[in-house]
Amino acid sequence: MIQRTPQADEFKQQLRDSLQRETMNSRAIKIARHANVYTCGDQDEMVYCIESGQIKLLKLSPEGKECLLAIHSAGDIFRELCLSGSGARLETATTMEETILKQIPSSQFVARLSRDSLLESFVRYLAVRIADQQQVIANLVTADSEQRLAKTLLQLARILGKQDQQSTPIELKISRDEFSEMVGTTRPRISLFMQRFRNLGLIETNLDLFLVINEKKLTDYLARAIAAGHHRGSRDDSFQTRPVIRQMLFPKLAERHIESIGR
Repeated sequence: MIQRTPQADEFKQQLRDSLQRETMNSRAIKIARHANVYTCGDQDEMVYCIESGQIKLLKLSPEGKECLLAIHSAGDIFRELCLSGSGARLETATTMEETILKQIPSSQFVARLSRDSLLESFVRYLAVRIADQQQVIANLVTADSEQRLAKTLLQLARILGKQDQQSTPIELKISRDEFSEMVGTTRPRISLFMQRFRNLGLIETNLDLFLVINEKKLTDYLARAIAAGHHRGSRDDSFQTRPVIRQMLFPKLAERHIESIGR
């Protein structure tokens, strides 16, 4: 999920316009809902731009548990890590609904950016992506699971939602399992927190069964929860108690931890 900034929005529109003019080195592909664009270990060197639909990026822990790394929507690009020559893909990309993608070989992608004077804008866009990932890691380390869910809902509302006068409907159905993968907690805890948010009027479901976020109320609730957590000086599920997340973020650290237990 990419922060919405004027610079990022401008780059995404410029890139979409550029790729619409590209006919020789890129092509549009339509992928059915819940189908894989690619899987972990694939070797192709393509960069993807989303024309419509949503994509989620998943990574598996050594135990086979899923971690949802990001959700991308129309205008976003993904799999740009192939530009570093990283080789095999480290994650799996799966559609959340029927999605149309523009794919372009990595070498041609850079040439296209250069020809259309978009390299500087691309660097700024990547900086936003890095800031997003740093915030995700910070939330995993510093916030409890209820706070992480609240922050995730607010981020979804601001990026995927369509603004309303009082609230923001998210026109994408996200399952409890997907929320648990994003937040880094169990499905029952997600259900518990979602029901609490409903009871407090922070979220609701509209007639189309889309989740509706009351951003102001949820923001105020989150601020009070964070303040109360600082006052207590403890969290219900600290980073140290989440070995799957810790191992996925810092595998070498996890290996040393396991070795120390063995000794």
